[in-house]
Amino acid sequence: MGQYLCPDPDYNLIDPKTQQPWGCTPDNKAKVVCRAADGIICEESKNSTFTKEIPCKWTNGYSFETTLLLSIFLGMFGADRFYLGYPAIGLLKFCTLGFMFLGQLIDVILIATQVVGPADGSHYVIPYYGAVINIITSNNSTYRLPQEDW
Repeated sequence: MGQYLCPDPDYNLIDPKTQQPWGCTPDNKAKVVCRAADGIICEESKNSTFTKEIPCKWTNGYSFETTLLLSIFLGMFGADRFYLGYPAIGLLKFCTLGFMFLGQLIDVILIATQVVGPADGSHYVIPYYGAVINIITSNNSTYRLPQEDW
């Protein structure tokens, strides 16, 4: 602890359009330059600076607000699904008038809760700091620490 210092995200490191660090890649990582403590020289860079990956949310230009507005006002025609890159579901919604408006209501809820996102796997562009949903998943490599029963 205290062997290096990485800069806190500030205005110079954050893209004002996406509110994510500059250089965020599709694997949700961004590189920042860190500085080692006085007297420590890094082997790779031969000086006291090095790069470190930090987590971020990769965005590809899909606006959360635009998607939600499309879903509310034009969802019965499938505009929200076409915008997100799901043409088959969009065409189905267009032909059935949003599954008789029931599919439109379900899509408004799914988009508002950020369950449905862009088809390319990116995150929504949410141009403000605020509440964002982080989806927690588990798989076979996820485990739970054993706890004693009282």
